[in-house]
Amino acid sequence: MRTLLFLSLILILGACSNNKNKPDAYGNFETDEVIVSAENNGKIILTAFKEGEKVTQGAVMAVTDTVNLVLQRNQLLAQKESVLAQKAGLYAQIAVSDQQITNVQKDQVRIKKMLADGAATPKQMDDIDGQIALTGKQKKAYAAQITAIEMNAEAVDAQIAVLNDKIGSSVVKAPISGIILEKYAETGELAMPGKSLYKMANVDTLILRVYISGPQLTQIKTGKAVKVMIDDNAGIKEIAGTVEWVSPEAEFTPKIIQTREERVKLVYAVKIRVPNDGSLKLGMPGEIKF
Repeated sequence: MRTLLFLSLILILGACSNNKNKPDAYGNFETDEVIVSAENNGKIILTAFKEGEKVTQGAVMAVTDTVNLVLQRNQLLAQKESVLAQKAGLYAQIAVSDQQITNVQKDQVRIKKMLADGAATPKQMDDIDGQIALTGKQKKAYAAQITAIEMNAEAVDAQIAVLNDKIGSSVVKAPISGIILEKYAETGELAMPGKSLYKMANVDTLILRVYISGPQLTQIKTGKAVKVMIDDNAGIKEIAGTVEWVSPEAEFTPKIIQTREERVKLVYAVKIRVPNDGSLKLGMPGEIKF
């Protein structure tokens, strides 16, 4: 009788121990993936990385041909020089007008004296005033043409700036540091705006997405440290993780996920941020314990 009681006690304690060590949630590791795309039309003249390679932020990943863009820019630069040459000619015309006004004003002074002495007629005075007014209007017309030319030159500069931006964006650089997950294009292929070239991700830290039931919500909150467990050659490996996000809405349990309540109907998604020492891989299963 005592033996039977002792065995029953061992079984109960073992069941409690197993239940205590049972993970609170299961999931798989993922990360935020970035699609690197081309911004211009043209032949791809360089693809610098292969799948699995590490890339540092700002590294040149691909280059598209810019011959047509450079030719268009050269054409606009020549157009701007031609426009500015017209501006120089108008400044010369304004200088001539200024000199003409100065000369006529001297004649105007003499005519006024002669008119006072009766040696000139009012018509001569009117003619001199008319010449000054006409030359002044010509000068204003030249100034207006210069303003129009300057506006035209600014419009050309804006077009050149657009081409410079396109030429610069033909060099595709890594937006983040990470590894190449997939490569979608090769050297020699044609690119177009929005064409995907690479898919990459930062794997220095990964996200373990798990699902918990409603009653478990009280045990977890953003910023809380949790134990993350993965399979290891030596058994189970524990890694410290931090709760980064808890879904505010419930959803139906994904087929690949289990919970403590053995597949309750409604669960809440939780993201656990886990530093990667090199042992974590995308898609790898993981478990957590609060």
